[in-house]
Parts: sequence; structure tokens; C-alpha cells
Amino acid sequence: MKKFLFFGAPVKENVYSLALLLIRVAAGLLMMTHGWSKIQNFEGMVQSGFDPIGVGATLSVVLLIGAEFAAALFIVLGLLTRLSVIPLIVAMSVASFVAHAADPLQVKELSLIYLTIFTSLFISGAGRYSLDSLFFKKR
Repeated sequence: MKKFLFFGAPVKENVYSLALLLIRVAAGLLMMTHGWSKIQNFEGMVQSGFDPIGVGATLSVVLLIGAEFAAALFIVLGLLTRLSVIPLIVAMSVASFVAHAADPLQVKELSLIYLTIFTSLFISGAGRYSLDSLFFKKR
């Protein structure tokens, strides 16, 4: 334990994959709550004129729900993880740098944290404890 904490001993693959599982499940489930609230308030968001990227309010809300709910569910499961984080990276980039561009850091902080997590998952992949590993592991 002392080596692990203070001397940078290599982390075993199982521990690394367990950390990725924790990050995937936590970030994915928390993101799904944002998507679920948009599903419940779909009409209100469309009527409010929500259109941060200029594709129309209905399509903007549908794309956001697809990212925040469907893609987040795939991330929780560890299914097509690298592909699934792409819509979330785009959504969190738009939230941070378009929708909240003029806002103070405290307002855009959560979207920046999610952006960091999803970008890290894009780089690392899902890890051993995932459907990706089960379905696509090298034989």
C-alpha cells in the first residue's frame, strides 16, 4: 500500500478497470438524470426556442436527449464506449463554449467536468469490466 500511495507503483489492470467502471457508471447515471429531465420537459424546451447550434429547436432537443440519455446509458453499460462519448463531448463542448460562453466559470464548471470525464473515457476506453470487453476483446 505504501508503494502504491507514495512511490507510484504500477496499477494492476483490474484496479485500473475498476476505476474506469466507477467513473463510467457514476458519470453516465448522473448525465442520464439531465437527459431524463429534458425528456420530461421536451415540449417546454422546444417552445422556449432552445437552439444553441442553429439546427432548430426540435432537432437540438432531440440531439441533446440522445446524447444525455441514450449515449450515457451506453457508457454505463460500457457498450461502444468510445463511439458513445462523442455525442457527449460535443454536447458538453456546446454547453461550455456556446450556451454558457458569456457565463462565469461557476455556471459552466459542471459541463467542463463532464467534458473532461468523457474525453478521458474516449482516450482510455471502457476497461475490462464492460460490454465492450465482453463482445469485442481480441481473441
